[in-house]
Amino acid sequence: MGEPLNVIFITADQWRGECLSALGHPSVRTPNLDALAKEAVTFSRHYANAVPCGPSRASLHTGMYLQNHRSGTNGTPLDARHTNWAKVVAKAGYDPVLFGYTDTSQDPREEDPESPWLRTYEGPLPGIRPVCMMGTWPTPWTDYLKANGYEVPDDIRYAYGHRASGPDYEDGAPHPKPLLYPQAEDDTAFLVNRLIDYIAAQREPFVAHLSLLRPHPPFVAPEPYNAMYDPASVPGFARCATPDEEGRQHPWLAHQLSRRLFRAPANEKKLRRLKAVYYGLMSEVDAEIGRLIHFVKERGLWEKTLIIFTSDHGEQMGDHWLLGKCGYFDASYRIPLIIRDPRPGGDKSRGKVVTSFTENVDIMPTMLEALRLDTPVQCDGKALTPFLSGDGAPRNWRTEAHWEFDFRDPADDAAEKALGLTLHQCTMNVIRDEKFKYIHFTKLPPLLFDLEKDPGEFVNRADDPAYQRVVLEYAQKMLSWRMNHDEQTLTHIALTDDGPVARRSARW
Repeated sequence: MGEPLNVIFITADQWRGECLSALGHPSVRTPNLDALAKEAVTFSRHYANAVPCGPSRASLHTGMYLQNHRSGTNGTPLDARHTNWAKVVAKAGYDPVLFGYTDTSQDPREEDPESPWLRTYEGPLPGIRPVCMMGTWPTPWTDYLKANGYEVPDDIRYAYGHRASGPDYEDGAPHPKPLLYPQAEDDTAFLVNRLIDYIAAQREPFVAHLSLLRPHPPFVAPEPYNAMYDPASVPGFARCATPDEEGRQHPWLAHQLSRRLFRAPANEKKLRRLKAVYYGLMSEVDAEIGRLIHFVKERGLWEKTLIIFTSDHGEQMGDHWLLGKCGYFDASYRIPLIIRDPRPGGDKSRGKVVTSFTENVDIMPTMLEALRLDTPVQCDGKALTPFLSGDGAPRNWRTEAHWEFDFRDPADDAAEKALGLTLHQCTMNVIRDEKFKYIHFTKLPPLLFDLEKDPGEFVNRADDPAYQRVVLEYAQKMLSWRMNHDEQTLTHIALTDDGPVARRSARW
């Protein structure tokens, strides 16, 4: 059977998939992740299944599409009846631990009415043990800063972006303003230090989830990473000449661009500053992951530890005049994935780049299979083991990526009023392969992009007579996909005269 594996499962929040120098990005430098990739498998067409953080992580941790787990927005409770990878490994005898956050909105039916977890969407994943829990409120880190003599804002949420006074880059400064705290003391280094301390104390196999905030906003980096990339030299932005022109693509996009928090600033120097710092935060995360890997090797754990690096979603960063993560564009959903299986069976796959479509729902089955644990029926994804062993894509592997975006807001009916929708009609589904991307809205016009001719996703072909056959084909594909992935937890069981009879079947 072999020696039990350790697991280090790393997520870096809001990391666009192309932003690895190993994949040829023209600016971003990630030497430590590049070195990991040489000993691992890199998945270059890997996609999140939802945005923003809460829904995406619900898919990541349960292996379920949003249509099944139904935690569609930050704050929508995750139904307690669903299991997750932490519960499964805990049942097998591991102690799954958390450094960071999972943004899991707790099921109110399982909580005391006075529970603090009912006043935040940033609860812990059920089954996981928080060792150092940090989200919007970074209490462990800010307590550490105070104990070491650093100034901390009265509202500790602002510590992540705490900068010195003075002008910023767009106001004439030579570089973006740095974080007030030194790099060795910032939130990324702090969490990696806590994980290193934890690993150093372990005598049994461990499963640890390191969930880093960066490169998520606020886009403020410590020295020297604030000045690592010249804002004037970062790549430009894939967008129309004006937000109004951009918004003519679709009513939802026009509405989204009307929302100040999601529209990129008109000041291009400021936008370039944000992008340069975004890249700097990536390079800092890369350096800290390199430090963690160095420690794992020093402790003699390298050949005993499964390492998974991915993200929850991407970032528009000015493309299509948008900031943040939303909608249907690839920039919000394509994310990195690097997996190193230390066992000899993975030797022939080391350094390979997989171009098959993979999704975050595949992570839970992959981790469980590596630990020789059964994958729950609820999971919509499949283990990536064949790619890790060098066998390549199995027969019937998916030929497209799927994701969903739920833009309802129980606390704000602005989208409903602007678009003439009900709360439950504020949804879209996306299917994307090498040639086309089709977006279906519950009660808005569809979109179709010809990705071979229009990789930037600017020209909607849904009403073009020359593409009507394609629209029909992809609408049917999407319907079949949803039907095939309807929630199936008990559907393989029948109660008979002889008692329950079960026959599991592959999802696809």
